[in-house]
Amino acid sequence: MNGVHDMGGMSCHGPVEVEENEPIFHSDWERRVLGLVLAAGATGQWNLDISRYARESLPPSQYLSIGYYRIWLLGLEKLLLQSGMISEEELASGRMEVKPIEVNRVLQAADVDAALAAGSPVTREPALPAQFASGQSVRVKNYQPTTHTRLPAYIRGHIGKIVRVHGCHVFPDSHALGLGEDPRWLYCVRFDADELWGERAESANGAIHVDCWEPYLQPVNS
Repeated sequence: MNGVHDMGGMSCHGPVEVEENEPIFHSDWERRVLGLVLAAGATGQWNLDISRYARESLPPSQYLSIGYYRIWLLGLEKLLLQSGMISEEELASGRMEVKPIEVNRVLQAADVDAALAAGSPVTREPALPAQFASGQSVRVKNYQPTTHTRLPAYIRGHIGKIVRVHGCHVFPDSHALGLGEDPRWLYCVRFDADELWGERAESANGAIHVDCWEPYLQPVNS
């Protein structure tokens, strides 16, 4: 989706302020939010891309003003409500009012480190051969989805060159809608800075690399 979360390549937001020796958490409540997000996600009621979409669809004024972990918290509240894990009344009161629904898994404290270390691999066996190869020039489609996508807006319509084929992976655009994993080929694409920003590029020799799923790309003569 074309949301406020997609800030790559945009101006008017100022530089990224790097905090020296920044702690992992600035407050204890941030630590608790991360724990809640991990525990709730482990129940299997939604997937990673659905959770990203929940955060991205927050109102822009809210998204830009509440900070990282409050975005996570509000996204989690949306998911809990949508899945029926809590009610509006329970959210308001902070107390359980009805019997909990059954879930696929309950993440125990002793299992957290192992679960984080294992991660959730998203590589899959391909159903079709790759359409593109390393060294091939491609154009990013002018792709304007209304829901979740991993395609940055600032590379749409531009030409790049494939420098690596990552294999076949879960396609987030379908996964976020609950349409299954829909595995697609994933490529690392190199874009020259002047291709993206023209005369505004800081260096004519600069470049960026973006991982792009196959449905985002087309041959340059298309």
